[in-house]
Amino acid sequence: MITGASSGIGKEFAKALSTGEYHLILVARREERLIALKDQLGCECTIITSDLSQREQCYDLYDKVKDFNIELLINNAGFGDCGFFVEGDLEKELDMLNVNVKALHILTKLILKQMYHRNSGYILNVASSAGLFPGGPYMASYYATKAYVTSFTQAIAKELKDMNSSVYIGCLCPGPVHTEFNYVANVEFSLKGISAAECVRYCLKMMKKKKIVIIPSLIMKLAVVLGKISPRSLCIAVAAHQQKKKFYRK
Repeated sequence: MITGASSGIGKEFAKALSTGEYHLILVARREERLIALKDQLGCECTIITSDLSQREQCYDLYDKVKDFNIELLINNAGFGDCGFFVEGDLEKELDMLNVNVKALHILTKLILKQMYHRNSGYILNVASSAGLFPGGPYMASYYATKAYVTSFTQAIAKELKDMNSSVYIGCLCPGPVHTEFNYVANVEFSLKGISAAECVRYCLKMMKKKKIVIIPSLIMKLAVVLGKISPRSLCIAVAAHQQKKKFYRK
């Protein structure tokens, strides 16, 4: 099952996995895009429209898929926003928290329970390299949501290891990726990005190796390493500089 499957990284995951023997469950808000993607893939698909910013729709989604015995869950649905926090749209920010954090938490919890009892399955939570830094001024809410995802995922991975479970959970932490994220978040990336297809190819390769934190570009791997050894105040200042360049270009 892939959430946020109608565009960007989610769509590329669907394309990549359509060549295997999976029955794909594609989830997104835009039904027309899901139908078009299903026709394009030419594999066995179930499409489900769901607005994951609404908690009751998260539970409704689980009720619809719980009998499928999902072997791979990709929590990809999410979005961001850029600008001064004091000027931001509160409702958009709350929707971001609901999708990026609450929906991911609910689906991980419910589907992981099934996988744990079967002792098999894979969960990939799509985070961001933003979640590996101490904070991101001008994208404060987005950075915070992705920090939740990376912390949450790594903690669960350790618990599963301690329980000798065969279930895998990991998080994808890309830097800039060329998708519709830019439009929704009102940004233009200041660093060179990679394609969604390249991001997905690398991620699937690392998932097979049971890598927990997956960073699909060398420049972001170096940035994360530097972030770990640099003062937090410096990391936040650098992040602020990069985010400013994004929205000052508009």
